Amino acid sequence: MMVSVIVPAYNEEKLLPDALDSIRAAIGAFARRGWQTELIVCDNNSTDSTAKIAREAGARVVFEPVNQISRARNAGAKVATGEWLIFVDADCRPEIELFAAVADEIASGRAVGGGATVRLDERVDALVSLLLASWNALSRLAKWSAGSFVFCEAAAFRELGGFSPELFAGEEIEFSRRLKRLAARQRRRITIVHRHPLRTSGRKVRLYSRREQGAFLLRFLVRRGRTLRSRDECFAWYDGRR
Repeated sequence: MMVSVIVPAYNEEKLLPDALDSIRAAIGAFARRGWQTELIVCDNNSTDSTAKIAREAGARVVFEPVNQISRARNAGAKVATGEWLIFVDADCRPEIELFAAVADEIASGRAVGGGATVRLDERVDALVSLLLASWNALSRLAKWSAGSFVFCEAAAFRELGGFSPELFAGEEIEFSRRLKRLAARQRRRITIVHRHPLRTSGRKVRLYSRREQGAFLLRFLVRRGRTLRSRDECFAWYDGRR
């Protein structure tokens, strides 16, 4: 068995070293089973030392010139040789227990893919905590993967055509919906691993004001999700604040 771990990265020199260290430790869960792994970082047109850091960490680096999360993930998947793909964002620190739970799902033969619940790596106020808990509950109920962590059988990923290049955010939900339909046809399952949540950065909470966050949500609702098709509208993912 070969598992490919793919990390999309845009100007992530601050957080990427810790992320790669955590990923390398976590893939020990696959090594215990005698499985092989590869680590791929997609440099999504970074202007900092993201690519250099990834190479020095021993990752295979690929380049995607169009600054878009979907395209970065797809570019990494295109060169991946694994039978299973795991997409982890560059501001996350997965633990070995999380990867072990994913390995259990793969080994079961019943899963076609899934994701994980998430927790922030810093203290947040009550409102953010409530929103995060609500997302985790919805994720488990609807079988929607958080974009920061998606795993999928490579054959299924390619059959579905990967993440949509038409979306600049929310692509993980759109992909999850298509994956659910494929799982139903194959009589397999989608699993959201929850006993060992993914640690992810809370920087968006720090770097963007409530006014900015509220304005984005209002536009999203008024335009019925069409904001997700615009890089400028999805500023929190693409304006470079780090």
